[in-house]
Amino acid sequence: MKHVRTLVLWCAGAGLSLLLLSGCSKNQSNENKLIIFQSKVEITTQLEEAAKAYQQETGVEVEVWSTTGDDYFLQLRNRLANNQGPDLFNLRTDAEIGQMANYLENLGDLPVAQKIAADLLGKSGDTVIGIPYTIEAFGFVYNKGLIDPSKITGYDSFAAMLREQKARGINGAGLSQEAYFLIGHILNTPFAVQSDVRGFIDRLNKGEVKMADTPEFQEFARFMTAIRDNSYNPLEVNYDRECGDFATGKTAAIHQGNWCYSMFADYDVNFEMAFMPFPLGGNDRIAVGVPSWWCINSQTSAPKKQLARDFIEWLYTSETGQRYLYGEFQFIPLISGAGAGSLDPLSADASRYASAGKIIPWAFNFWPAGIIEVHLAPAAEQFFASRMSAEEFLVSLDNAWVEANK
Repeated sequence: MKHVRTLVLWCAGAGLSLLLLSGCSKNQSNENKLIIFQSKVEITTQLEEAAKAYQQETGVEVEVWSTTGDDYFLQLRNRLANNQGPDLFNLRTDAEIGQMANYLENLGDLPVAQKIAADLLGKSGDTVIGIPYTIEAFGFVYNKGLIDPSKITGYDSFAAMLREQKARGINGAGLSQEAYFLIGHILNTPFAVQSDVRGFIDRLNKGEVKMADTPEFQEFARFMTAIRDNSYNPLEVNYDRECGDFATGKTAAIHQGNWCYSMFADYDVNFEMAFMPFPLGGNDRIAVGVPSWWCINSQTSAPKKQLARDFIEWLYTSETGQRYLYGEFQFIPLISGAGAGSLDPLSADASRYASAGKIIPWAFNFWPAGIIEVHLAPAAEQFFASRMSAEEFLVSLDNAWVEANK
């Protein structure tokens, strides 16, 4: 009897669901089942469709599971520690890579790894352990019909824009309740504009400096206070509504990344959009980096490692896999000559900033693992739920940092 191999995709989405695409052979063993767990909720549906296409082309049966996103890393760590898989998963930061070092397979000999720029590959020390999803960028995504970014060069002009939009019945700048969209991404800027990003974070971890005493963070807190006082309460707005309000002209700008463009497909968007840097201290750059790396569990069996390698190769090098990566996922191409389709406006703008060298790093990659969801998000929630001053907000963030380093 022919054995049917099984691929399980475990994605961070809005709820728990299981999609069984076909029955299993009675002789099938666990060695023929591959579990993939990943956190990028924006591509959950598209990844399920890619999995179906993979099954049609390779004969590998596919099952798709979903789970919530903000506690992804905690779930991943617990499942690996309890020897419950997954076999193929994603990590998002250097801190996560450091915590999971014992579960990371060497991928340096993977053919696709030879086709991607070395500085984009995930590494544990000098060992290649991760294949990047894509490059991504974030900043303020703005409506060109409502905002002239040339007039927004610092705090004063940004705050004036918020007040002007509010007077017109429009939210000037919107955030949403999810941890990264509430505080993780926007807090990146005062870190990223430091002259020595890693050095500053190391000193902060050791208690040698404080955000409350640092000018860039003092100004950051003023920006956040202006947003709180002149826009909607982000604690009452989820990612879908944040994007929907922008698409329908209710919000002039949202602090988001190029990934959000896929959310506008259900709307009749009749305006042009682009990136506007977070103008803290006159900053004119957007944040560009690798959002996640695919990693293979070094503790799983050799056959399952091979299934994971095969899937990665198919996704990045086959015609069908690339169609999903660059067409359905809207990822910015990593491999020269890949991605024949045109980029959406935000991805094209991200590419333009990157090509011009107008980028700041993803400093949060160097923060303590789990700090955004477990420590910083509650501090931001308290800020938006109260009349906390800018100074008190920074003290709260400093306290959160101390807790994360205990």
